[in-house]
Amino acid sequence: MPIATHRKLTGVLALSLGLALSACGGMPSNRGLDSMRQPVVERTNFTLDVQAGAGGLSISEQQRLAAWFETLDLRYGDRISIDDPMMSQATREVVSKLAGRHGVLVEEGAPVTAGYVEPGAARVVVTRSTASVPGCPDWSETSDANFNNATRANYGCATNSNLAAMVANPEDLITGQKGTGETVVTTSTKAIASYRKQVPTGEGGLAQTTSGAE
Repeated sequence: MPIATHRKLTGVLALSLGLALSACGGMPSNRGLDSMRQPVVERTNFTLDVQAGAGGLSISEQQRLAAWFETLDLRYGDRISIDDPMMSQATREVVSKLAGRHGVLVEEGAPVTAGYVEPGAARVVVTRSTASVPGCPDWSETSDANFNNATRANYGCATNSNLAAMVANPEDLITGQKGTGETVVTTSTKAIASYRKQVPTGEGGLAQTTSGAE
């Protein structure tokens, strides 16, 4: 074989091998069926210090707190707590009343926040959670080859991103809703029970009627 031809074939083989190896660079590596991109829940604390005495909040402080709730667009899923050194029941009742207008309850305890609560003041803390799926969409695995029969990195991105965007309370993605232990009787159950208690229409026998020619 001529030397020039031999060098030409060697170059072609080297090029083919290089293309094959480069095609494996983006090969999926997840051997499981779970999505590699899962929703992540992040919490943010918003704080407002209000002047609070033994009798609770003054009218002006109540108006300031109500305006703060409106500005935050307080909504379902938000958690409200009070850091009150005096532990005033009157302050708690006022905050609970204002928060109740937005359908939010005041919880026991308060998260640790920056700074100190000054004497004669109480700190209202609103904890808001958000859910997102970092890294989605993920088109990093561009190879068509999948010799490992693995799940691609972008698998589940659309579903998990939609779930994170639509869930009303992002905290449900972590702990879910806790039951009260009480049995709730639904309307359908009542309808079924009423149907079962009804007396069959043919139990009393057939009604006798007479007819005669005039």
